[in-house]
Amino acid sequence: MSDHTVTSALRRLLELLADGSSAEDISRSVAEARAGGTQPHEYAEIEEGAWLAMRVHRTLRQHRRREAELTALFDTASDLAALRDLDAVLQSIVRRARLLLGTDTAYLTLPDEQAGDTYMRVTDGSVSPLFQELRVPLGKGLGGLVAQTARPYATRDYPMDGRFDHTRTIDAGVVDEGLVAILGVPLLLGSSTREGGKVIGVLFAADRTARAFSPDEVALLCSLAAHAAIAIDTARALADTRTALTGLAEANAVIREHAASVQRAEEVHDRLTDLVLSGGATADVAAALAELLGTPVAVHDPTGHRLAQAGPCPDLTPDAVTAAAGASRAAARAVPLERHWVCAVLAGPELLGSLVLLDHRALGDADRRLFERASVVTALLLLLRRTVAETENRIRGELLTELLTGPDRDPAGLVDRGRRLGTDLDRPHLMLVAQGTEHTRAKLPTAGLQHLFGSGGISAEHGDTTVILLPQRDTAPGAAARRAAAGLSRLTGAPVTVAAAGPAAGPAGLAAAHTEAVRCLRAMHVLGRTGAGACAADLGFLGVILGEGHDVGGFVRSVLGPLLDYDSRRGTDLVGTLRAYFASGTNLTRAKEELHIHVNTVVQRLDRIESILGSGWNSPDRALELQLALQLDLLALHH
Repeated sequence: MSDHTVTSALRRLLELLADGSSAEDISRSVAEARAGGTQPHEYAEIEEGAWLAMRVHRTLRQHRRREAELTALFDTASDLAALRDLDAVLQSIVRRARLLLGTDTAYLTLPDEQAGDTYMRVTDGSVSPLFQELRVPLGKGLGGLVAQTARPYATRDYPMDGRFDHTRTIDAGVVDEGLVAILGVPLLLGSSTREGGKVIGVLFAADRTARAFSPDEVALLCSLAAHAAIAIDTARALADTRTALTGLAEANAVIREHAASVQRAEEVHDRLTDLVLSGGATADVAAALAELLGTPVAVHDPTGHRLAQAGPCPDLTPDAVTAAAGASRAAARAVPLERHWVCAVLAGPELLGSLVLLDHRALGDADRRLFERASVVTALLLLLRRTVAETENRIRGELLTELLTGPDRDPAGLVDRGRRLGTDLDRPHLMLVAQGTEHTRAKLPTAGLQHLFGSGGISAEHGDTTVILLPQRDTAPGAAARRAAAGLSRLTGAPVTVAAAGPAAGPAGLAAAHTEAVRCLRAMHVLGRTGAGACAADLGFLGVILGEGHDVGGFVRSVLGPLLDYDSRRGTDLVGTLRAYFASGTNLTRAKEELHIHVNTVVQRLDRIESILGSGWNSPDRALELQLALQLDLLALHH
């Protein structure tokens, strides 16, 4: 082969280098020269040229790889300079690590200080959900070794490497991902841990086949890890700065809101205090508070009944208001009640009443404090009014005592005195007589005054009872008695029995109503109805006996009315059948003989009576009432 052949072969090698061909292409060119019959001394020259070409090829490849690495690091630095989204920056770093090292996967883990482990922050190239959600105990696995020593570590065969602690969880994740060769480098803040640096995570590159990682690859991954550490630290610093700025803004807003709240509270306090000093009523407090808070307000007494209101007020049961007021007293603050708010009005431990903020679902701290402050002023107002009421009641109570002990002594004088004291005895009133237990008898007069607060009534001690005179509005005697029994029992902390009579007017009529109420009270104790409230009409046939008016017709109608109406409409005689049934001692045979009908007919009529009067009509108590009503009805027919 001539020199021309050698020159051609060397030129071919240069062309391959210029085209960026692979090392395999260079080796193939040398093999082709040998196969072409090249002489030994010529082939040696070509082989030397090929060796030089391979050196140049490796140098060019290293330069290109270095250029790619530098480009990646430059792009990463640019990402950090324009840091907006930490996730995007970390994802870019992990993706570049995978591409530059040519690995199947790359991922980054960070410690979770609260959970006491590390977790996958970012992955690239991963196909296993189990691996992507892997949480690794601190100090375990290859990552634990890297974090503890702050040095990079690589393994050609992870499952077989014994330099670090394996766990079942980590190994399961690695096997599920199919990883074999893994390189891990620390995310280090500071130059080294000895100089105060801190490992804040680990960056990994991994292959699914065994391989060795070169020092250049380790250095490249360390550079990317350094950028990742800076990105995380910068993002945390920015987050802390934003949090601090947000906190300052919130604190400033709270200060402004608090200043406005204090000023508003001062205005409210001044306005409500002026109401108290000028002798304002509870209705004035409700109106002022409703105007200031922009919502209806009601004032309730200790038993939960409404004393005053401003604006449309929905119905709230006294029990619900009382329970909410108790909760407010226990919590020492306003409490919600359905879509309303309730604040107890207290004088020390004593419950004077409650304020109710109506239809106000959300109550801010400022308005809540204002509402609670209004309850303090309301307490002062109620105490002043109660002091006045106690004085007035003492004087009126003397009038009531004289009325009960001598109604015929000077009727006109009693009426005249009552008018001067603001009580018109000629107008209809209800007479209530309350009796407590022996241990609570001393508390009952004060409780009676509290119960009457704001109602315009009078109370006085009379013997071992407390007598209450109430203006008759729309409340029936029995309802007034039940309300008083519940309220007085709550105020004294023990059962209080209340009997009512009326309405009645004039000294004589009121004295007679008191006598009837006393008889009713005694009957209630005999019947075991201690702690209840009732009037004579509530006691059935005993009410006919005890009642001053002896409303026989009303009693007969209340007991036999359904049967009388049925007989009137159908032309039957169920009332006669019932009379014969009781007259025969409830014996069906004697009853059918008296009625001259078949015994089956008697049974059918009794079934019809049960369907009209209800089950239990022949129980002892009901049977007694029915027999008394039948006898009174029979007497009325004869008259």
